[in-house]
Amino acid sequence: QVQLVESGGGLVQAGGSLRLSCAASGRTFSNYFMGWFRQAPGKDREFVAAISWNGYTTFYADSVKGRFTISRDNAKNTAYLQMNSLKPEDTAVYYCAAAAKSSLSFSEYDYWGQGTQVTVSS
Repeated sequence: QVQLVESGGGLVQAGGSLRLSCAASGRTFSNYFMGWFRQAPGKDREFVAAISWNGYTTFYADSVKGRFTISRDNAKNTAYLQMNSLKPEDTAVYYCAAAAKSSLSFSEYDYWGQGTQVTVSS
C-alpha cells in the first residue's frame, strides 16, 4: 500500500502560481511512476503531468505544457506540481497518483490521494 496526501491547493488570481505537494508513505516511493490528474465539476478526470521513477522523464498535457512543472524528491518521498500562469480553466480538484508502471492513463494508477482544490479567479 502507498498512502498519498496532497497539499498546497487554494484560491489564486489568474496569472498567479501555486505549488502542489504530494507526500507518500508506505512502500518505496522511488518504485512508483507518479502522476497528477485533475477533475473539474461536471467533467471527466484528466491527465495533467507525470514523472518517471528517477525524475529524468516528464510528460505533460498540452493544456499545461510550458506552464506547469512536475518534479519529485525521492529522498523526501514527495512529488510536486509547480503551476504558473494559472488560468480560470485550471480550476479543479487536483489528485496525485502512483503507478507501478509507466502510464498516462488514470485507470492504470494504483494509488490515489484525496485531492486538493485549486480555484483560479478571473
